[in-house]
Amino acid sequence: MPKALKKRGQTHIASAASKPYQKASPASTNSASTNLISPNTSLGQHFLKNPAVISSIIDKAGLKATDVVLEIGPGTGNMTVPMLQRAKKVVALEFDSRMVREVLKRTEGTDLAHKLQVIQGDAMKTAWPFFDCMIANLPYQISSQVVFKLLSHRPMFRCAVLMFQEEFALRLSARPGEALYCRLSVNTQLLAKVDQLLKVGKQNFRPPPKVESRVVRIELKNPPPPVNFTEWDGMIRLLFNRKNKTLRSVLNTKSVMKLLEDNRRTVQSLHPEKMVDGRPAQVIVEEILERDSWKGQRAAKLDLDDFLQLLAEFNEAGIHFN
Repeated sequence: MPKALKKRGQTHIASAASKPYQKASPASTNSASTNLISPNTSLGQHFLKNPAVISSIIDKAGLKATDVVLEIGPGTGNMTVPMLQRAKKVVALEFDSRMVREVLKRTEGTDLAHKLQVIQGDAMKTAWPFFDCMIANLPYQISSQVVFKLLSHRPMFRCAVLMFQEEFALRLSARPGEALYCRLSVNTQLLAKVDQLLKVGKQNFRPPPKVESRVVRIELKNPPPPVNFTEWDGMIRLLFNRKNKTLRSVLNTKSVMKLLEDNRRTVQSLHPEKMVDGRPAQVIVEEILERDSWKGQRAAKLDLDDFLQLLAEFNEAGIHFN
């Protein structure tokens, strides 16, 4: 469900018991189209209403009867109920108190109620519980925050199948040289495998969003690569600040050189036993970037192996980015 979460704090809410949505029959628990509660577009709520799309998303996760699923932004439960029918448990994390009540109504008085746990709170301020799979139609403006929190989440999960704005989804798997290739692409692909699953048109939501959407599957690499991610991201952040400039022009600025000198002094003070090149950081950086492998290179054209090699060469020379 596309938009920002502003309220602080969280509330754990147990399953309740009465009848869902329609006064007609309990079969309405499976109906996405019968829910008439008004979405709050200031929170970016766009309810996924097409049952075929919902089924396809859940199928792509390959849910097992033993799985615990984490859903961020369940809304009125259009996707929650079908997941409950397949999984051991669904933990739904929802900010809007109206939606908390609505998603609980979907299972009240049914044999699915005991499998649902609803947590009211901000997804970015709430500690995520253990889960095997995350399946969600996310608030689009917290997409980047969710992805980075997901990449660092432990214990590891099997997969995440998530709905994003189309351009954001394509950035996750963009390759070197492509227009959408960015810091997000590199960091995500360092830690995870990303598959583009399906495109979802605006007409599948109520109300229709202004953008097209895509569903992706994210699987963490296990074991993760042996790299200090804080330092890695420090380098990637700098280089992609101006990704189409040469590495030398990006790094050879007063502010960057000051940062690298400060980092070097910090490392030396913490590890005085290590031999440190006494030359200025600028001289060392320029020496590295004059090598044939890096001369004239731009971040926009480098792949994961290139960045890993570049970081290793910097570190070996005593240049650090955290």
